[in-house]
Amino acid sequence: MIAAFAPATVSNVAAGFDVLGFALDEPGDVVVARLADAPGVVISEIRGDGGRLSRDPAKNTAGAAARALLARLGTSQGIDLQVHKGLPLASGVGSSGASAVAAVVAVNELLGRPASLEQVCEAAMAGEMAGCGAVHPDNVAPSLYGGFVLARSIDPPDIVRLPVPAGLACAVLHPHQEVQTGAARALLGDAVPLATAVRQWANLGALVSALHSGDLDLLSRALVDHVAEPKRAGLVPGFALVKAAALTAGALGCSLSGSGPSIFALTRTLDAAHAVGQAMASAFGQASTVGADLWVSPVGRTGARVIDLAGIR
Repeated sequence: MIAAFAPATVSNVAAGFDVLGFALDEPGDVVVARLADAPGVVISEIRGDGGRLSRDPAKNTAGAAARALLARLGTSQGIDLQVHKGLPLASGVGSSGASAVAAVVAVNELLGRPASLEQVCEAAMAGEMAGCGAVHPDNVAPSLYGGFVLARSIDPPDIVRLPVPAGLACAVLHPHQEVQTGAARALLGDAVPLATAVRQWANLGALVSALHSGDLDLLSRALVDHVAEPKRAGLVPGFALVKAAALTAGALGCSLSGSGPSIFALTRTLDAAHAVGQAMASAFGQASTVGADLWVSPVGRTGARVIDLAGIR
């Protein structure tokens, strides 16, 4: 038996709609894989989902990803999966992608690592598509590789790994509500005014440059979303107050994580992230009666990894 952990991710990162994402150190999902006698993939157990996720491997991102990996390897080896959800559903932190990544990392390790990281990434993306009807490489890729990634292309996959400036950390506030990605995407329509697009491209280019140079002042100026945030902010009660509190407390920038409801803020240090996170939580508490989780983490450089089975309850 092999257990693998795949971390939560922040996607879009303000200026990088659908193409930019980064990993946290934690929280994340765990998938345990073991060899089975019958060919194919079965999901024998799912924990932490409140009974909401399908155990049909064709409809579950972990199962679908494992099946995609086996197909790429040309093997009918039987695999049994146990999925331990540490991430809430429809939360904006890459929950479905983390399950897919943890599954393929565990299965690849169980089989002796026959697949390259690129093949593992492709299988995770295919699994997410089969399991939930969409693929988000800006979640899947950072969850697998760690750090910042730019998904230049999906077909064929072209994942660009970006440097992480020293000390860069993040606070993520997760309100206890759900935002369905499909509904959030529908708000955006299918056209962006040229002037808006130019501002967004400029910020994305500056953000990538800032990561390479370690220029956090430039990074701060680039963390502005002209495309998705203006249309989606209303989905999260108190978003404007939380963002203002984060910036006042010293955040480099603050925006929605993915399609929300989670809100992220990047900071220069982990200590600053703790202070910013507390300010965000306080502001949200004043604006809403809904509960919320607060996660504070360095930008996760490691990504998905095999873990000790002893830590699985």
